Amino acid sequence: MLALLLVVGCGGRNAATSGGGKKTPLTAKDIVQRSSPAIVRIETKDGLGTGFIIDKGGLVATNLHVVRGMKEIKVKLYGGETYPVLEVVGVDPMRDLALLRIGPPKALPTLRLGDSDAMTAGDQVVAIGNPLGIFEYSVSSGLVSQVRPVCTPEAVALHKKMLPRFHELIKKPQLTEEERNELEQLQCSQELKILQISAPISQGSSGGPLFNQSGEVVGVTTLIVTAGQNINFAIPTNYLKVIAAKPAQISMDEFATKTQALRGPGEGAPGPDPDVKITREIPKHDVSVFAGCSPQQISDLVHNIWDTIKNGAPLYNAGNHEACFRIYEGTSTKQERDGGCKGVKSAFGDGLLRATAKTTYKEKAWALRDTFDGLLEAAERYVQAGNSLPDAKKP
Repeated sequence: MLALLLVVGCGGRNAATSGGGKKTPLTAKDIVQRSSPAIVRIETKDGLGTGFIIDKGGLVATNLHVVRGMKEIKVKLYGGETYPVLEVVGVDPMRDLALLRIGPPKALPTLRLGDSDAMTAGDQVVAIGNPLGIFEYSVSSGLVSQVRPVCTPEAVALHKKMLPRFHELIKKPQLTEEERNELEQLQCSQELKILQISAPISQGSSGGPLFNQSGEVVGVTTLIVTAGQNINFAIPTNYLKVIAAKPAQISMDEFATKTQALRGPGEGAPGPDPDVKITREIPKHDVSVFAGCSPQQISDLVHNIWDTIKNGAPLYNAGNHEACFRIYEGTSTKQERDGGCKGVKSAFGDGLLRATAKTTYKEKAWALRDTFDGLLEAAERYVQAGNSLPDAKKP
């Protein structure tokens, strides 16, 4: 059993805590200077990623998708020393987490894991990683845009209740449309929520730490949705604490074999989209979704959505599902960032999250089309309630 010393820097008293026990906010510069020695680069034959040390004996946290299927993994430390991963001591596929163990000859600097459940929308965060694999400890700052539930306790309870049916469905070589919908409702074997953040995360920074203002790690940066402006996600570190508290011993051969077939988060199926059947899931919004939006902003939103559909739908009908999705994604990303009111931003954020979880571009495109149609229907009810909408402003 590994004894975990979750402390900032090289050990000792937490430098972000005052004598009275009250946490003192740190600047981004402070966080970078104190934490960089415990941030590492993960190297595999397929690519590079980021990780961070949470135990002085050599326990390294990262995203599972950074190392999945790999028999040989190397960890490069801040000082340039490189060590092979000896074994994997924890894996959580649903939450995209992995714990690796290296064997350094001396104690290593570590990072403190904070309470990710304490994070709320508007909290300031700092991310550090190795964009594009360049070992430069790049820093970005931003806010927690939203804490988004993916699998609720109710969905997990349903999965457990219907577990025999779930196993029956996943063993079938082919599913009817009704069975496919049923299986989708039963997927949540574990509770999951993620942190949506505005701090930019680049390729190669997956697996890096996300810090709160006290210099504690509250997330492991993971998913990226790219469309003009990045939407980024992090896995809360309270999930990491669970697997760190009960480390296992998984040989590199066993790890490579068992994770080879796992698909990374947000990755679509290779090649052309399979002939999947689409089930519409159009959100039913009350007109209060527009609370805080002016009539002009609602009018502009409606026209923007219709223009986007007009540009994307012909591409979809021609079989270019990815191109259609990219157009829908671009509009959704802009509205999620710059929407005129909280409800509209949240609706587009939920749609992008749902699209990210889909496998094919065909499904992703329809996930965002559902988002569009849900807001269009709400706008129609807004007008039916006696409100008027002006003409859209010309760009």
